[in-house]
Amino acid sequence: MRRLGSLLLPPLAALAVLLGVLSTPAPAAGAGPEGPGGPQLSVAPVPAAYAGETVTVVVTLSGVEPAEGQEITVTRMGEVLVAPTDEHGVARVALTVARDPDRNVVVASHGTTSVSATLPLRPRGAVLTVGGPGAVVDERSTTVAVSWIADNGEPVSGPVTLLASSRGGPWRPVAALTTGPDGRATYVATPRYDTRWRVQAPPLPWVLGGGSAVYHLDNRPPGRVVRMAKRAPQPSRRIRGEQPRAVGAGANPVITPLPDAVWRSMVGRSWHPGCPVGRSGLRLVAVNYWDFTGYRRRGELVVADEVAGQVAAAVAELHQRRIPIRRMVRVDRFGWSKRLRGADDYASMAAGNTSAFNCRDVVGRPGVRSPHAWGRSVDINPWENPFRSRHGLVPNGWWHSHPHPRVSWRSRGHVVVRLMARHGLRWTYGTGDSHHFDAVPRGASRPLLPRACAGPAAGVCH
Repeated sequence: MRRLGSLLLPPLAALAVLLGVLSTPAPAAGAGPEGPGGPQLSVAPVPAAYAGETVTVVVTLSGVEPAEGQEITVTRMGEVLVAPTDEHGVARVALTVARDPDRNVVVASHGTTSVSATLPLRPRGAVLTVGGPGAVVDERSTTVAVSWIADNGEPVSGPVTLLASSRGGPWRPVAALTTGPDGRATYVATPRYDTRWRVQAPPLPWVLGGGSAVYHLDNRPPGRVVRMAKRAPQPSRRIRGEQPRAVGAGANPVITPLPDAVWRSMVGRSWHPGCPVGRSGLRLVAVNYWDFTGYRRRGELVVADEVAGQVAAAVAELHQRRIPIRRMVRVDRFGWSKRLRGADDYASMAAGNTSAFNCRDVVGRPGVRSPHAWGRSVDINPWENPFRSRHGLVPNGWWHSHPHPRVSWRSRGHVVVRLMARHGLRWTYGTGDSHHFDAVPRGASRPLLPRACAGPAAGVCH
């Protein structure tokens, strides 16, 4: 037996195995080249601790005499500590738990015998926050600030995702940020609507992740809100959806041929076979304007090619002077009107919508084609500027006798009437149709009105 000692278990160990009483060796233990009979090292389990806390690593050396005074070397990522064993062969080393798990791997050695162990890391709780000034003026930028702080006050540096929700819509990731050594990160935002913000972070080895509370950022108008009398009626018709915010600086008018999507929407509504002007003779004017709530919007007008420049210039000056327009969408958005044999201008007026081309009959005069069918007429703020049709005031009666310095006019001296005239758009019917303007093409001395609408006896041809 003794001659085969390096190959066979010692008698007592063999007997222990047979009896099933050999205890399971500690996970962190090592033996030297002499085998189980030589020096052995073991590391006692270390309780999990937070990063930054100090723990004691207990290393036991056995199989060496004397047990006391032996040097145990403990290394960690280049850090070297030496501790002597006591009379029981135990050495104790104090180490600070690191945030990085790789730095928590320690190796204890004695001579050629070594054993490794890992200091368990207990993640801390943390608080994620996102905030800012609380309000921003539309089209201006603001800074959204993110903070990630551990529950002991230490900053957390790591990746975070900033999310935003606009007008109550779904949450969408906006930016992937990294908090710095101070636990902070910033994002410059230019929101066009009221928005909500929150931040999410993944867990790190030393700190928990999670999400923040919601930060509300109010988008405020850059212009003046139109103030009305308390008794003033509001438009009786609403349009689904909100008109887009302005694009570019100033009025930014853009004149183009009718895009396919626009033409498809017009056919069967504002245009139909038999109209006096076709697609090639019409243009789409996209232009910014100030609305009644103080915001800049992007509106659209379809007009005749020969007056598109005049109309665009007139609306651009309205923008420059910050004269409010309630709404400006194409009239085909209101669908077909059997009564008018064109797009539903009754609905457009009831919505306070500024519009231009509409191949239809004169309101209140079936069979008489409106000047709008040629694309040379523009209606501005019809709700606040009614006209006197053959069946009464349209779209309401209250506003006819209640002028407003900014949005309705009752004389040729009003700034809007004078401004439109400078661009060749005449206030043809005065207070008989306050919102209606007819463009005078370059080289013409008066509006090119249909025969049934020409002359003093023709009356109002809206």
